Amino acid sequence: MSRRRWPRVRAVVRRLPLPRTMRARLTAGLLVLLAVSCAAVGVAAVYELNGFLTGRLDQQLHDVGVRFPASLEHGTVKPSDHDGDENGDTRRQSTGTFGARLVGRDVTNAAVVPSGQNITDLNVSLTASDRQTLVGIPADGRAHTVCLSALGDYRVLAARGLDGDVLVTGLPMEPVRAAVHRLELVAGCVFGLALVVAGVAGALWVRWSLRPLSRVAATATRVSELPLASGEVALPPRAPEQDPRSEVGRLAGAFNRMLGHVEDALTKRHASEERLRSFAADASHELRTPVASVRGHAELALLHPDPVPPKVTRALERIAAESARMGEMVDDLLLLARLDAGRPLERLPVDLTHLVLDSVTDARAAGPDHRWTLELPEEPVTVTGDAHRLQQVLANLLANARWHTPVGTKVTVSLETDPDTAVLTVHDDGPGVPEDVQPGVFERFTRADRRRTGGAGGGAGLGLSIVAAVVEAHGGTVELESRPGATTFTVRLGAQPRSTRT
Repeated sequence: MSRRRWPRVRAVVRRLPLPRTMRARLTAGLLVLLAVSCAAVGVAAVYELNGFLTGRLDQQLHDVGVRFPASLEHGTVKPSDHDGDENGDTRRQSTGTFGARLVGRDVTNAAVVPSGQNITDLNVSLTASDRQTLVGIPADGRAHTVCLSALGDYRVLAARGLDGDVLVTGLPMEPVRAAVHRLELVAGCVFGLALVVAGVAGALWVRWSLRPLSRVAATATRVSELPLASGEVALPPRAPEQDPRSEVGRLAGAFNRMLGHVEDALTKRHASEERLRSFAADASHELRTPVASVRGHAELALLHPDPVPPKVTRALERIAAESARMGEMVDDLLLLARLDAGRPLERLPVDLTHLVLDSVTDARAAGPDHRWTLELPEEPVTVTGDAHRLQQVLANLLANARWHTPVGTKVTVSLETDPDTAVLTVHDDGPGVPEDVQPGVFERFTRADRRRTGGAGGGAGLGLSIVAAVVEAHGGTVELESRPGATTFTVRLGAQPRSTRT
């Protein structure tokens, strides 16, 4: 095969429907090996039978000798009615026996023994090609196979006569061919049936043999579907134990040990998370009182009627502002700790349209230098949830757009239903969120380091994390799509059917 054809062969092989699973590969391999074995046995049997029958035919040729073609030198041969004539008797010759007499390079006579008793003429007409074939047979006393167009395949033997001529005797190959073809047919049917039975039995055997491996795979699949990122995780039952001396048994044992290690690690991680949540909740709760006290004392000092130096007044104002900011941060941390602990929120009908209107009104008052637009449906959109927390989601999204975009930025708030989902989007045409910040934008204490702000402002990096936590607690999703000139936050919440809205 030339080198140019190799790429085509490889391309054809790649397009073949190769088995994917181990079960299919093992079954296919078993069938291929069995098919190769059957083919080898069949070819060997056919080859051996053909050689054996051809050898028997050659022995018959040597037994017959040249008596029949020798009788042709007396002229036309006809069937004899008695057994004593050695020259003209054809009843001693088997049906289909061929005889020919050659003088020099000419075929003077050619005849064949027919199958009936009413045949009066044994002569056979030969074509020029047949005559050329007979002339080319060596008179070496060995059998040769020739094809005569008038008679078919013959096994012939040529010997020199007493008169210097060449006498050719032949027997038909048709019985040999018929026996060989019959063996091929029988072998093909038997081997085909054997392949079908072996394929079914092999598939069942392979399936039974790989059943322990399938159980291990099923256990691994169930483990892969578990949310292992956070929370308490209950691993599924271990894979059934198998004979440790087998490959599948060793695999199942190693897999179960691995699951044990993973379960221990998850248990320790969950305990650590619980301790951290408890600490954050307790610390946030305990900090609320002293922070509020500091803020109150600072405000009280600012209300003192006696003259206070300007520097002291400025310091008190900063103390009051920072304590207020710290109080908000503590409240946010406490909220996140409670959401992480899985505390349930209120589940009441909430008019989301009304919340959007109030939130945008507050945003206009807080950011008059921005352009605020609304796109609301004709009918109110109602969801089931906690109105206060959803109000906080809207406030954080609008505050994020106000803090992190320059003056004059257009912020568009839209609300629609699709079809049982309320879709809230907050879009702005600001500089966009940096690509390196986008993957962790909903994580805690993530800030855009003022590359998007165009100025001062910003929070502690908890606003969007609270948005994500509250939306997730409501069974919804929040997504971000951002590029320079187009930043969109999309919140999806389950909307109530119109028939149930009040």
